[in-house]
Amino acid sequence: MLEALVCPQTQATLRYDAERSELVSKAAGLAFPIRNGIPVMLIDEARRLDA
Repeated sequence: MLEALVCPQTQATLRYDAERSELVSKAAGLAFPIRNGIPVMLIDEARRLDA
């Protein structure tokens, strides 16, 4: 399933971070949360990696 998901901002591939339960886009510098097994692919919900 991960292969089908891309960053909504850059269209780059995502890396799964199991420890934080996030999908990480290094290209955008964002980490998208996974809640109840569902990826939340909204930029407003993403965590900035530089923070």
